[in-house]
Amino acid sequence: MATLYVAQSKELGKWGSDVGISKNLYKLGLAEEGAEAAVDRLNETGYAGQRDWKLLKACPVEGVSEADAIARLARKEKMVDPSYYPRIRGAVGIFRIKPNNVENHIMVAKALAGEEPKAIKLKPVDIALYLLEQAAG
Repeated sequence: MATLYVAQSKELGKWGSDVGISKNLYKLGLAEEGAEAAVDRLNETGYAGQRDWKLLKACPVEGVSEADAIARLARKEKMVDPSYYPRIRGAVGIFRIKPNNVENHIMVAKALAGEEPKAIKLKPVDIALYLLEQAAG
């Protein structure tokens, strides 16, 4: 069974902030061999010019390809165009996330569940859960 995962690189976030994209950059991917092995491979190959990738969250999925998951998420969030930025050339699946979108999603979900929505302090894991939910369909 394949595993859908979300990884983050602090250095890529710094670069994104410096060039004006966003510091909230996350990598969505699909791995057949497991999420930890996939993140290790990202670090070994220097994916998007970085070697500090860290696995945030993963979930098993069936019948989903990486292209399908990326396309689903791209309907909701902005994917960074890898052909536009030379530093990340060829790095598909890197998304720029607006924290307000994630906060709104969590607040609405809590309201629909009958809970009293309150202020949220987002953590990277919360964003990763949101990405996995949107990508898995």
